[in-house]
Amino acid sequence: MVPSPHFDVAAYALGVLDQEDHEVFERHLMACEECQIELRELSEVPGFLDVVRRDRSKSLDDDRTPH
Repeated sequence: MVPSPHFDVAAYALGVLDQEDHEVFERHLMACEECQIELRELSEVPGFLDVVRRDRSKSLDDDRTPH
């Protein structure tokens, strides 16, 4: 049984699908309003994660600075 493409919305938004799954999901996305809405809701997550990573990295660097 092939898994539902609905489960791939977050992975697609994060850009972690392999090429084949990416193409399958894009075809599904063209016809699925539910996934289109969810993708719009998730569209800011990758940028938010980048900010969190930068802040965490800076925090770790600050912790390593000799006092």
